[in-house]
Amino acid sequence: MTRLFNDPAAFADEMIEGFAAASAAWVQPVPGGVVRSTRAAEPTVALVIGGGSGHYPAFGGLVGAGLAHGAAMGNLFASPSAQQVHSVAKTADQGRGVLLSYGNYAGDVLHFDQAQARLIAEGHDVRTVVVTDDIWSAPSDRKEQRRGIAGDLAVFKIAGAAAAAGYDLDGVERVARHANERTRSFGVAFTGCTLPGARAPLFEVPPGKMAVGLGIHGEPGIDVVDVPTADELAALFVEGLLKEAPAGAGTRVVPLLNGLGGVKYEELFVVYRAVRRLLAERGLHVVEPEVGELCTSFDMAGCSLTLLWLDDELERLWAAPADAPAYRKGAVPQQERVDVPTQAEADAAIASGSAESQRTAALVGIALDAMVDAIDTAADELGRLDSIAGDGDHGIGMRRGVHAGRDAAQAAIAAGAGAGTTLTACADAWSDKAGGTSGAIWAAMLRELGASLGDDAAPTRTDVAQGCSRARDAVMAFGKAQVGDKTMVDAIVPFADTLTAGVARGDTLTEAWSQAALAAQTAADRTADLAASLGRARSHGDRSIGTPDPGAISFALLTRTVEAVLTESQEQPCSGA
Repeated sequence: MTRLFNDPAAFADEMIEGFAAASAAWVQPVPGGVVRSTRAAEPTVALVIGGGSGHYPAFGGLVGAGLAHGAAMGNLFASPSAQQVHSVAKTADQGRGVLLSYGNYAGDVLHFDQAQARLIAEGHDVRTVVVTDDIWSAPSDRKEQRRGIAGDLAVFKIAGAAAAAGYDLDGVERVARHANERTRSFGVAFTGCTLPGARAPLFEVPPGKMAVGLGIHGEPGIDVVDVPTADELAALFVEGLLKEAPAGAGTRVVPLLNGLGGVKYEELFVVYRAVRRLLAERGLHVVEPEVGELCTSFDMAGCSLTLLWLDDELERLWAAPADAPAYRKGAVPQQERVDVPTQAEADAAIASGSAESQRTAALVGIALDAMVDAIDTAADELGRLDSIAGDGDHGIGMRRGVHAGRDAAQAAIAAGAGAGTTLTACADAWSDKAGGTSGAIWAAMLRELGASLGDDAAPTRTDVAQGCSRARDAVMAFGKAQVGDKTMVDAIVPFADTLTAGVARGDTLTEAWSQAALAAQTAADRTADLAASLGRARSHGDRSIGTPDPGAISFALLTRTVEAVLTESQEQPCSGA
């Protein structure tokens, strides 16, 4: 378990602060993560990596000469927000373009893509290579859906070396994609991991058993088998990965035997002796292997094996020198110490809303206070639900998001904002602090609702219904989820549709909202009968049956919370129809 922490909600922020202070020879903190504190003599393409915290040395420990130029570091097991990625990438860009690279998880894709779009609009040349090395997370005919685990290091090292060698952005992107195509990983675990402040692990493995095919975010494995001997585990790894060998891959491989946090180096060495022998018996030549903690999962007792199949170019780049806090190889050329100037995003001036819209904004503030209380009460249970087939971070992310959103909204209200500006401020803060898929989804919904309500007049019932319908459409557009995929969309769609129908019948907003909240709760409860087909839980298929989707449950909870506020409020939240 994790024993040393202060406020669990502040753990990631305090960890990043301490890491940057301890690693000042390599990195310096910027809003959203870290960038290099040194620079080569000539500008290069900038490699920006990132993901949730809890995986050290990924991601901050891989920032340094010959590797990454910056790392966006999210909350525990949650993707960094689009604001964080934007901040790090903008700071790291040396004028030759930016390659974003990260593991293939829904929240990371949403936030990195949003950041990339914003950077491109600002004039930066930005590309993306998503790592998809985990053979257990999707079949070979759907490799693009696989998640990224310890194979991240192989792709990052190749891309970072290419940038250091002077490749242009096209070239860095090309070799990173090539490395990803030639990288395969396979992981197992003997115990789950425990997040700071949690009373129990995210999942448990029965004594004497081993979970096969786990991820790096506390996701449980795909299967449970008896604990093998070290040699038997090596054989399981090697045979599984060689079945997935890329076409025309050749005979030179880099093995990366990775400890997930609770397996000692000595144990890894015992396993590696058999890995090397088995690879040799299959006619493969090992090149510069790595054994140790490369991508962890807090205190999880487990390990994974990654194989990177080399060609001449990849071998040259893999062997190139690197110097980062947690990864060093060879001797890098002399680097110049730099203090990269960073600027916090300027706070936009708050425009005053009309008196009517300010009254609606005040009601939004009351609703957000109630939402904070509801999520604080439900956070542990939301985390438990998420741990059944996911990574267990939903409660933490929702708590960080709703608190940040409430605080930003209250500041906007105090400055005289109308309802639209208040909701937009809430959305930006929620996304920034929550990260993850749910952070992106809630931000999108709040922005659309804010745009519909505006700042100039008291919104009508129709404005609210249209805003919720726009929120539904926005979430479905960027997340690609449909009703039945076992996601938050299963609750969002019936809520928005029922609200719209009620308003069209002439119901008051409170009446229509009450019926919509009931529809959302009913639909959320029914997700227990579904098998997940999107998100991190997708890898576990039928394992999710019997447990409702935590995102749908939290959405329904907050719609019921707002219903109570509307019912108790003496203010008329809307004017007319």
